[in-house]
Amino acid sequence: MRKLRGLGTALITPFQADGSVDFEALKRLLDMQIAGKTDYIVVLGTTGEAVTQTNEERLAVRRTIIDYIAGRIPLVLGVGGNNTAAVCETLRTDDLSDFEAILSVCPYYNKPSQEGLFRHFCAVAEASPLPVILYNVPGRTGVNLLPETVMRIYNACPAKIAGVKEASGNLEQIKHLIDLAKGTSLLVISGDDGLTADIMQAGGAGLISVLSNAYPAEARRLVYEADSKLQAELAPLIGLLFKEGNPSGIKTALAKKGVIENVLRLPLVPNSPAVQAEIAAAIF
Repeated sequence: MRKLRGLGTALITPFQADGSVDFEALKRLLDMQIAGKTDYIVVLGTTGEAVTQTNEERLAVRRTIIDYIAGRIPLVLGVGGNNTAAVCETLRTDDLSDFEAILSVCPYYNKPSQEGLFRHFCAVAEASPLPVILYNVPGRTGVNLLPETVMRIYNACPAKIAGVKEASGNLEQIKHLIDLAKGTSLLVISGDDGLTADIMQAGGAGLISVLSNAYPAEARRLVYEADSKLQAELAPLIGLLFKEGNPSGIKTALAKKGVIENVLRLPLVPNSPAVQAEIAAAIF
């Protein structure tokens, strides 16, 4: 699990003006991650707008990344959903041989109980040929995976549960989980750029970052230096990147830097002109 420590980038999927996947821009983004010494890349997660891509597009994005990276950086694949049986079927039938692990979000919309979350992730772990990183993001899913439930899942299948990406925004909850995980192999990974220095100081294992799409070197410093001063300096920019949702903000930043076109897929839309102007004034 050493490959899942440090800085992971939750990679965006760039689109052209006509809405199609921009594979040349995707390669530019991958070059930025290599140059910025990103430790691993998360492919087709929430930030990658995977749910609005066709199966053919997702396969083409995967293949482009696999071929272009050519083993230079470990890859993690987003595989999640609110239909447990469908997630498990995907894990049993897809070729996942080019990935180190999967990142699996808590089921959304259904709002399962803690018992439901436990059973869902145990089924996912049993079906997956790869280690699983649980993903807790209650702001998107409507349900909070509690620390005690995380440990219950881990204890039920420790050989399969590699870690948890914690994006609850609740620092005390995350610190409690880190305490519960001491003495185990469970990695507690920050899912919130703005809390990373605090989480690393508390014993976190790294960060899966949105910011690092555009600023991998700075995100790496947050992880490896646990630099509270840098976190404070970046806080206004990070706040703007999420002001009107993700990945709208990071796509605005990358477009202003000339890396991609500022195109998202409905129901997501680009930032309002006012927020685009704010981001343009804040980027460096």
